[in-house]
Amino acid sequence: MSQLTALSPLDGRYLDKVKELSKIFSENSLMKYRLQIEVEYLIALSQEPKIKEVREFSSEEKADLRRFYEKFDEAEALKVKKIENTINHDVKAVEYYLKDKVRKIKKIEPCVEFVHFALTSEDVNNLSYSLMLSAGLTVFKKNITVLLAALKILALKNRRLAILSLTHGQPASPTTLGKELAVFYLRVKEQLESVSRLKLKGKFSGAVGNWSAQQLAYGNVDWPKFSQRFIASLGLEFNPLTTQIESHDTLAEAYHQLVRIGNIVMNLNQDIWFYISRGLFKQKRVLGEVGSSTMPHKVNPIDFENSEGNLGLAMALFNHLAGKLTISRLQRDLSDSTVLRNQGVALGYLLLGVKSTIRGLSRIEVDQSKAADELNNHWEILAEPVQIILRKEGFSQPYEVLKKLTRGQKVDRSVIHQFIRGLKIKKSVKGQLLKLTPSNYVGLAPKLVEQYLK
Repeated sequence: MSQLTALSPLDGRYLDKVKELSKIFSENSLMKYRLQIEVEYLIALSQEPKIKEVREFSSEEKADLRRFYEKFDEAEALKVKKIENTINHDVKAVEYYLKDKVRKIKKIEPCVEFVHFALTSEDVNNLSYSLMLSAGLTVFKKNITVLLAALKILALKNRRLAILSLTHGQPASPTTLGKELAVFYLRVKEQLESVSRLKLKGKFSGAVGNWSAQQLAYGNVDWPKFSQRFIASLGLEFNPLTTQIESHDTLAEAYHQLVRIGNIVMNLNQDIWFYISRGLFKQKRVLGEVGSSTMPHKVNPIDFENSEGNLGLAMALFNHLAGKLTISRLQRDLSDSTVLRNQGVALGYLLLGVKSTIRGLSRIEVDQSKAADELNNHWEILAEPVQIILRKEGFSQPYEVLKKLTRGQKVDRSVIHQFIRGLKIKKSVKGQLLKLTPSNYVGLAPKLVEQYLK
C-alpha cells in the first residue's frame, strides 16, 4: 500500500508530517511494547528470591532477553502476526513468540513457563498503551515547544504595537498585538506544564485485580509491592485497586489536557485568521504557490484553516476516548481495547494541527501601517478613558455624556478634541486628555508581556 492508496490521511497525504508517531503507535510498535513488558516481567521474576523456580539471570542473559524487543522489527512482527492468525489472540501471540525465543536459550529454557506467568492480557496491554502514550507525548511536547517559541518571539517583538480590540466584534479599547499573542503563549505553556506533571498509572494484578493466581502459587511474595516496583521501573505510577482493567482515569486526564491545548491553539488560529482578514498580518508569498484555482490574486490562510480542521478531529477522538475508557461493564468488557488503539490517531491529528499553526506563523508578517490606520479610524474608543477621568474629577454623569457623543458612531480626532476643549475642567486634566490617542491608550500591555514572557 502506498500513501496514495492509504485509507487514513495520516497514513497517506500527511504521513511525512506525522511519521515520528507512526513509529510509536503502529501495530508493530504495540507488539514491541508488549514484548518489552513480557521480557521485563520475566527478568523481574528472576530477581525475586522467593520464586526459586526462576533463578536470577546473569547480566549477559538479561541482555540477550532484552534484545528480543530492542531488535524487534517488521520481519519479527510478521511472525507474531502469523501466530495471531492461528490462535486469534494478539497478546497470547506475543507470549508464544517469546516462548519460542526463550526455548532457544539453553540456560533460560527451563523458565519458559514463567513467560506471562499468572498475568491477564490487560496487565500487558495497559502498561504497553501507557508507555506508547508517554513516548507520543514526548514527540508532541517537542513540537508544542516550537510553537511556544514562535509565539514568544512574535509577542515580545510586538509588545508595544497598538491594535484595535474587538469585543463582541465591535471596536473596543486598544490593546497591543504582543499582549494578545502572549495570552495564548501563557495558556498553552500552563497546559503543557500540566501534561508534563501527569504520571500515567498502571496495574499488574491479574485476572480481576486481586493477584489471585500469583498469591496461590507464591503466597510468601508481597505481590502488590512486587507490582509497584515493576510498574515504577517502567516510569509509570502504581494503581493498587482495579478490576481486570486499569481504570484509565489518568489516560482520560491526559486526553482532556490535550483537548485543552487543542482548543487554545484552535482559538489562536481563529484570531490570527481574523487579523489576516483585517490586514494586520500580511501573508508572505511563496514563489510558485497558487491560492485559488480561479482567482489569481488570492493568498489564503490555509495553514490556520487546516490546523483548525485537524484539531477538531483530534479533540473529537480524545473526548470519545476519555469518556469511553473510564467506563467498563462490571469487571471488564472489551470495548476499551477497540477504541484505545486510536489514541495514536488522535495524537496524530493534534500534532498535524500544531505543525500547521507553526508553519502558518512562519509565513505572516505584521503590517504596522494598517494597524495604525485602523486605530486612527476609531477615535470613539477613547470614550472609556475620557469618562473615567471625568468621573475622577467629579464631572456630572460623564458616562452618559460620552455615550451620547459616541455610542454606535464612528468619530474622529477632531470630534474628541473639540469635546475635550469644551469641558469645564482643570487645564492640567484637559491637557492629559488631549494627549490621549488610540495608539497610546494600551495600559500595562507592554509591561505584562515583558513580565510574563521574559
